[in-house]
Amino acid sequence: QVQLVESGGGLVQAGGSLRLSCAASGRTFSTYAMGWFRQAPGKERTFVAAISATGGITRYADSVKGRFTISRDNAKNTVYLQMNSLKPEDTALYYCAARRSTQIGERADQWHYWGQGTQVTVSS
Repeated sequence: QVQLVESGGGLVQAGGSLRLSCAASGRTFSTYAMGWFRQAPGKERTFVAAISATGGITRYADSVKGRFTISRDNAKNTVYLQMNSLKPEDTALYYCAARRSTQIGERADQWHYWGQGTQVTVSS
C-alpha cells in the first residue's frame, strides 16, 4: 500500500510558477512509476506528466510541454512537478498518482494509488 500526500498548490498570477510536491510512504517507491493528473470543475481527470521508476523516462501532455517538468528523488520518496509560465487554463485540482509498474501510463485507470489533490488556481 502506498499513501501519497501532495503539497505546493496555491493561487498565482498568469505567467507565474509553482512547484508541487508529492511525498510517498513505503519502502518500494523506487519501483513505482509516478504521475500527475489534473481535474477542472465539471471535467474529467486528465494526464499531465509522468516519470518512470528510475526517472529515465518522462512524458508530458501536449498542453504542458515546455512549461512543466516532472522529477523525482527516490532517496526522499518524493516526486515534483515544476510548473512555469502558468495559464488560467492550468487551473485545476492536481493529483499525484503511483503505478505498480516501472512503466508510464497516460490513462487514469492504469494508476493504482492516488493522493487527495492540491488546488492550483491561476488568475488572469
